[in-house]
Amino acid sequence: MKSIYVGNLPFTFQDADLGKLFEQFGAVKSAKIIMDRDTGRSKGFGFVEIEDDAVAAQAVEQLNGKDVGGRQLRVNEAQPREARPRGPRRF
Repeated sequence: MKSIYVGNLPFTFQDADLGKLFEQFGAVKSAKIIMDRDTGRSKGFGFVEIEDDAVAAQAVEQLNGKDVGGRQLRVNEAQPREARPRGPRRF
């Protein structure tokens, strides 16, 4: 299974919109827009999981740089999240 990073999304995009964008290439296991925990608004990026590696590669190739809602998407294979030190939140 491949996890795909999708950046520069329109801020109006919802999880379902992201899933529909990728469904044209094949079955989507999950699609998630990352939301700001304080404001509840989209951060403008998300992640899509696709079971078939070939389908994922085709989706990345076809959608990277595509104009969606006046914004040029950045689409690539997601990288593992770097460990960040846990400490008190600063306000």
